[in-house]
Amino acid sequence: MLRSALLVLTIAATPGFAGDDDGPSFGAAGLLSGKNKEDLPPVILSAGEPISSAPWTLTSGRYYEFEIQGDGSQELALVGPEFFRAIWIDEIVVEGLEIRPLGLDSVEFDEAGEMEIGFVAIKPGQYYLKIPGTTGETQRLDITIK
Repeated sequence: MLRSALLVLTIAATPGFAGDDDGPSFGAAGLLSGKNKEDLPPVILSAGEPISSAPWTLTSGRYYEFEIQGDGSQELALVGPEFFRAIWIDEIVVEGLEIRPLGLDSVEFDEAGEMEIGFVAIKPGQYYLKIPGTTGETQRLDITIK
């Protein structure tokens, strides 16, 4: 009994644990700390307009964020199941609401809006995001994870 009480006291007195104002903070660390984060150009969903200005080249193990902006000119979706399986999605933010999905296949905009996706690139390879049912180069974003 005495050993258990000493162990609890030792852990509670260790700097950095909850309630200790003098110790370091145990907030986000590593990939999620923001020090390893890169903002990508937005993906634009607009009838007849290119969805991106250039392909993306990503590095495996790096944290990225990008916005998808729909102008409401047409009901448009964005698919890329292989890409979404090659990344770990940290969160999707829509109008201040944070969503933490286990996976994703596609997103769709029925009206004007914006979402932000934060993710870690994991599996190297060639991927894409595109508007389904289209064949034009400007309706597809090619992505390489190195």
